[in-house]
Amino acid sequence: MSSTSTPSSAPVAPDASGIFGQPRGLTNLFLTELWERFGYYGMRALLVLFMVAPAMRGGLEFSTKTAGLIYGTYTMSVYMLSIPGGFIADNFLGARAAVFWGGIIIACGYFTLAIHSMTAFYTGLVLVACGTGLLKPNISSMVGSLYSREDPRRDAGFSIFYMGINMGAFLAPLITGWLAQSDAFKEILKGWGLDPTHSWHWGFGAAGVGMTIGLIVFLFMKHRLAHVGHAPATDVPRPWGKLLGVLVGAGVLFALVRLSDTNPAFHWISYGYVVVPILAILWFGTRNDPSMKRMAAIFVFALAAIIFWAIFEQAGSTIQLFGDQLTRTEIFGYKFPSAWFQSVNSLWVISLSPVFAWLWVKLGDRAPSSPMKFTIGLFFLALSFMLMVPAAKLTASGLVSPFWIVGVFFLQTLGELCLSPVGLSTLTKLAPANLVGLVMGIWFLAASLGNKLAGVLAGEFTATDAPALAAFFQKQVIWVAVATVALFLIVPWVKKLMGEVK
Repeated sequence: MSSTSTPSSAPVAPDASGIFGQPRGLTNLFLTELWERFGYYGMRALLVLFMVAPAMRGGLEFSTKTAGLIYGTYTMSVYMLSIPGGFIADNFLGARAAVFWGGIIIACGYFTLAIHSMTAFYTGLVLVACGTGLLKPNISSMVGSLYSREDPRRDAGFSIFYMGINMGAFLAPLITGWLAQSDAFKEILKGWGLDPTHSWHWGFGAAGVGMTIGLIVFLFMKHRLAHVGHAPATDVPRPWGKLLGVLVGAGVLFALVRLSDTNPAFHWISYGYVVVPILAILWFGTRNDPSMKRMAAIFVFALAAIIFWAIFEQAGSTIQLFGDQLTRTEIFGYKFPSAWFQSVNSLWVISLSPVFAWLWVKLGDRAPSSPMKFTIGLFFLALSFMLMVPAAKLTASGLVSPFWIVGVFFLQTLGELCLSPVGLSTLTKLAPANLVGLVMGIWFLAASLGNKLAGVLAGEFTATDAPALAAFFQKQVIWVAVATVALFLIVPWVKKLMGEVK
């Protein structure tokens, strides 16, 4: 008896039985997220192209402006619904159940999109947005739950998880794009006696298959997550009133954004995306309380994120349309579906992430501060659309080389790796202890509004007027350049607002 010890007195060794010495549960979450992102990016690669394609090619024949607004509203909703999705998991379902039910709703949405019907199209988008809002924030929180706060493996674990996201995003357009656009698959459909113009829906269906595989993996390995993601205790009162408030708040914001889309008298609402954060920065920045000053810094980062995502998220709309309508979709004599351009960004992320990780470690204390990294991110973003100006001018003489888009995604990835991994980490460190949830909501809302602006801007794309298209890109370069210079000038002030947070 003297040689044994009770479980409560024995130290609990960290779980290191998974890949690369990580917790076993990370493998489950890595694979589930890979397939969830496969579905999301596989569908996104087709969405705008399907909407603008003529009816004779199986598309919806929407105008570019209408397609841009729908695309922006859909991607906005995905991020906006992450706020109630996180709240529901924290207070009602638990993260594990939220991921499972979110995945089921997402899969139902993709399979609904596989039906050739206008009603099915809109229903599918709503289901995917709702399911993603439930799954996306909670699978990330489960990754964090696998580690103690002091565990040195935490950053590496999130890096592995982030790689899963990009592996799914890289593979998806290659498969869904081939199904939706390739002549080879259309010939196969003819051979089966099926309508080849419905090939788009096979691509959407493939996204649903990907999410289904993710769900099977999640269930098959569920025992690895038995210790995380629990629902609140049954004796804890459920905050139904707060949930109603969160849902009403999201609904009101959504209604205001849609009102600015549909009623010209309310277009001024979109200016609030920038004006409201600026007012918040000025108000919090002039308070004497250090925690309020940190809130001012949070709104600086949020505003920079809105601007960044407004340009970056045109990858699935403006850049996709440019690739489909104005770019030679062949290389070394091999013709490829234009949806394949959507894999380029993820390929750059996979290639460059280790370089950036090495660079920040190598620089150590000499590494740029968080606000300076945001500034660098905006700088590369401006360069990416600056590259599109001469590309747009060249379209007057015919289709341009696909390497223009490869270059655009290279520059945007440099900006993404300076801004995206830093954002949420910095904001959570800045957040007052009692406002961490609110600050995470601000970050998701910034991504939401940035995605909406991306759709609004994409509505101005034109493939028939090269000078107007060049001016379209140039105008956005100027705005981002102004934002970059403004952020660079206030970096010292933002660092003061941040206090001891680095």
